Amino acid sequence: MATEHVRLGTLVTPVTFRQPGVLAVQVANVDAMSGGRAELGLGAGWNAPEHEAYGIPFPAKRFGLLEEQLAIMTGLWRTPADETFSFEGEHYRLDRAPGAQRPVGTGIPLIVGGGGPKRTPALAAQYASEFNTGFVTDEVFAERFARVRDAADAAGRDPESLPLSAAVTATIGATAADADARAHRLRLDVATQRTHGLHGTPADVAERLARLRDLGASRVYLQLLDVADLDQLDLLLEAVRLAA
Repeated sequence: MATEHVRLGTLVTPVTFRQPGVLAVQVANVDAMSGGRAELGLGAGWNAPEHEAYGIPFPAKRFGLLEEQLAIMTGLWRTPADETFSFEGEHYRLDRAPGAQRPVGTGIPLIVGGGGPKRTPALAAQYASEFNTGFVTDEVFAERFARVRDAADAAGRDPESLPLSAAVTATIGATAADADARAHRLRLDVATQRTHGLHGTPADVAERLARLRDLGASRVYLQLLDVADLDQLDLLLEAVRLAA
């Protein structure tokens, strides 16, 4: 509500955190408060220790939850305000849920994320406004992007209508030594950062951004593990300008 242009969303909330009906209403309300700038990233979840720490159940099989949550939320958002939405699935049941909480525009962008070889690409092809995957090498990005394009084609969807995006951890410095020091301070392995993240000088980072773009990524999400480290923002801006 305090901004005018920044888009708001999650990348990526696991299906285990919230019931789909509640989540659909919450996101629609954020969309209304922001004037139509909400996005939702949804995935099956992976961080078992986090679930254990907060007492959240973490079932071994979660893709069925993801598939039903996507169906429920898109169904609720498409339901006219004077109608209701019902759903009967293996994991969830909705009985005449009111369609009052609707997105401001034509719909809320849904980002489906993950690295699964079959079900994740299929769900992205069916429901997603964007497919996201992250924290891997260029070769793995290429493989995952190719699988999603193939899944879209198999579903009768134009692959070009499904944007692809990459998530990477950024450790940038004015010099290579500065970048290594930033990674060490965050307890990140420098060698892994060079292959899986955005690491090095602005020129180094720009080179990888360009490679990700060439692989098909239309957006790159930067994970900044030290949000108080504002000096890196100017360096990242320089890298983006170099890659443009």
